[in-house]
Amino acid sequence: MSVQASDDRAAQGQEEKKERAEKIDFKMVTFALAGKEYGIDIMNVKEIAHAGRFTYVPNAAPFVRGVYNLRGDIISIIDLRVMFHLPAERKEDNAQESLLILQIGDHVFGVVVDSIDKVVGVARSSVQPPHPIFSDINIRYIKGVIENRDKLYIILNVEKLFAPAKEEDESRDAPIRPTQGRQAGVQEPAPAETRKPSADVNVDFVREALWTLRRFGVTPVNEPWFKARYDAWKRERSSGDIQLKDEGDADQFLSGFYSPHTGELWSDDYADRVLAALPVIQARGINVWNPGCGKGYETYSLACLLKAKYPECRVKIWANDSDLLAISMAPNMVFMIEDVPERYHEFMVEGRNGWTFQQAIRDSIFFEFHDVLNANPVPPVDMILCRDTVSFMTEAEQKRLLADFGEKAKEGAALILGARERMPLDGWNDAGKDGVSLFVKTSR
Repeated sequence: MSVQASDDRAAQGQEEKKERAEKIDFKMVTFALAGKEYGIDIMNVKEIAHAGRFTYVPNAAPFVRGVYNLRGDIISIIDLRVMFHLPAERKEDNAQESLLILQIGDHVFGVVVDSIDKVVGVARSSVQPPHPIFSDINIRYIKGVIENRDKLYIILNVEKLFAPAKEEDESRDAPIRPTQGRQAGVQEPAPAETRKPSADVNVDFVREALWTLRRFGVTPVNEPWFKARYDAWKRERSSGDIQLKDEGDADQFLSGFYSPHTGELWSDDYADRVLAALPVIQARGINVWNPGCGKGYETYSLACLLKAKYPECRVKIWANDSDLLAISMAPNMVFMIEDVPERYHEFMVEGRNGWTFQQAIRDSIFFEFHDVLNANPVPPVDMILCRDTVSFMTEAEQKRLLADFGEKAKEGAALILGARERMPLDGWNDAGKDGVSLFVKTSR
């Protein structure tokens, strides 16, 4: 090879190296979770650390490991493996964990990962859109994926994952109301002049009384039922005052709202109706989200139904509720066998104090203390069970939760709402029948 040719090759190599360097306009810190490679924009990473002995925080979400004193600053520590329901190696309390110290806006906190690798520079133009096949994590929290040096990296959108929940703007004529059971951030009902007055002034008073007395928000989710019930209420009270004066009146008004077997094991008849309404599921694994699960009676009912209908499928149910006492009792419920509908007997075992569900059924359910209005990092799901829960929220909160249902539901997924609730958003087909309010996702 001539000297000129060698010089030309060297010059070409330098140009290619320079061109590659010029294209690098995005750097990420890479790390591992459950055998997969992930990345976070380096602009969100304050530092890398190793620490242990976090201070426990009572009543915190399961993925919150505690708090940690970082050079005088007390920061929260979040275990990404638990947040994403990924396997995590059990370590001693004093064992050192790999931490990424993140800064999102004014908030600083640490996240626990399996291991931290290095800083990788890539071109933004090479980042591909997210797709569910790349991870068990909902694509809402993924910025994209990129291949670098024979490794496929999933880039997390930590701004969206850890952003505080924001109230959506409500329509001009909708009242702002607090959320059922929430202790912080409670809002008072909007004054009457913010709502467009109805022709029948009494209907507005009834709406407000339902919220004040029972935290029931009349919205498009339940408006058809409310209108029919109000007409019937007026006929019942034709000789008296139609206003709701106390909780007893509110309970009487709402007596026909609740679904069959709310907060209890489903009867054989109702279970058969649910099975008849469900679309056929072809997947080998079935992911279910059950927000507002309470003590878990309905969660166990659905788990048994799916196990009987799809015996070869892996069923996983993410069940959460903001009632700490209820959710803490759910994993270890004990029954008298005569109180349990017969269809569930085959899924139960007898213990010292009574009957419990088999370990296989219990292992299929992840009960968590969680407020559904915060970030919900469940994976894409085939089914959502949320009966008689959405109606006990403000309209803005209902819209946000229903939109979250749409983002987490796979195409063809089933959504079971309360018997008197409906899905008012586009992208869902009404497939309900025989008293089962069921909707099927038609598009992402």
